[in-house]
Amino acid sequence: MKLFTKLTLFITLSKMAIVILFVLLLPLLVDHVASRYNDYYLGEQKKKVLHVIQQNGIDFYLQGEDSYGSYTMLKEEYISLEPVGKIQIPDTIATLRRIVEADTLTYRVLTHIFSYGSHRYILEVGKTTETIGQYNRPLQAVALYVLIGLIVMTILIDLIFTRLLLRPLGQIIKTQLLNRKFPFREQIPPVNTTTTDFRYLDSSLTALMDRIKTAFEKEREFTSNASHELMTPISILQHKMENMLMDGALDEEMQHRITGMMKTLNRLKKIVQSLLLISRIENDQFARSDTFSIHALLTEVMEELGHRLEDRELQFSMNISQKVVLQGLNHDLIFQLFYNLVNNAIRYNKQQGKIVISERKAGDGVYAVRVTDTGIGIPAQELATVFNRFKKVERTEQEGYGLGLSIVQAIAGYHGISLEVESVQGRGTTFTVLFPPGVLSPSPGKNFNISTTGNG
Repeated sequence: MKLFTKLTLFITLSKMAIVILFVLLLPLLVDHVASRYNDYYLGEQKKKVLHVIQQNGIDFYLQGEDSYGSYTMLKEEYISLEPVGKIQIPDTIATLRRIVEADTLTYRVLTHIFSYGSHRYILEVGKTTETIGQYNRPLQAVALYVLIGLIVMTILIDLIFTRLLLRPLGQIIKTQLLNRKFPFREQIPPVNTTTTDFRYLDSSLTALMDRIKTAFEKEREFTSNASHELMTPISILQHKMENMLMDGALDEEMQHRITGMMKTLNRLKKIVQSLLLISRIENDQFARSDTFSIHALLTEVMEELGHRLEDRELQFSMNISQKVVLQGLNHDLIFQLFYNLVNNAIRYNKQQGKIVISERKAGDGVYAVRVTDTGIGIPAQELATVFNRFKKVERTEQEGYGLGLSIVQAIAGYHGISLEVESVQGRGTTFTVLFPPGVLSPSPGKNFNISTTGNG
């Protein structure tokens, strides 16, 4: 998951958690606010009554009576004024029940005792609890709407800021990692950012790529130079051995030893030639501008290896459409790729086994060619390293070190081709060559199947 996606999820989920917590606490908060406001309202009403008494006298309310009581039409509020003895109690606000015209109602009541002249009076100002909560639901709705609006606004601001903040990181990933191809020949300008961490990351990646490029060029130069230098003594030794074999003075045992030495020398020569080929591929010394029929190329491969099929008595079949034409590739290198794959299929096959070359079109314009054999297979633990150079091969009694699959991998990487390998020991191996989109060029033709056996 990308960093921006994780931050987006964190921002959204955190804001949602705040909303949920606020919704759960909102009724309690609104009730508390409403209760506090009601107590404040009762206090203001008490002040008004006392102010009227101070201005107009207590008879303004009593009008000759001993007590005074008044309530609104719906009995939502009331005021009562009665004489009281010498008791001393502080002002209180409590929830009490009162009987008004035979109705028992629950009020929030403020009680205040004061003196006027030589008498003491108790003043009660009350308001029904039902009226206190009648505005709670509208207040909760308004508060919730305001909160949601603020949350949405903050999410948008956070996302915009996060995107702007992480834009240099996306540029670093795109320029330094995604769009760069080994061996990193192009020069990438520094990312324009004021964030110190991103500048440090960008410069560190650039330095790392430069070190990798330098090390790779040194290795490639060494491989190329060493291969060239080795070819000279190998050719001299081969020439001398051939001259010795042509000398009739050697006995049979000496000729046999020299022949064995020449076989070893030829094997060394093939290894050096393979290293030279890999070096040339890695140095981009091959053009990728050929257009050819994959069917015709595979037919050429099988013509080259036909004698080996006969030696092993192998059955061969090919189901490749003549309509498929590849473009933007190097014909000789692709020939070498399939030559090595089919050669391995022959080498590690069972006597009187089978080799099948087939095709399939995957999604997104990918074209695949499969080379399947019924050989002895590859151990599962070796599948991950089967393309490594000088990988020890343990599929035959005569173990060896080869570069065939390393050449296949180098050619594939040079053309942007993907390789897949599947194998079951004792049942066979399948190598799949996945050509990238854009290399297919439609050509008129028809499907053509080839089937042959080593027995003729």
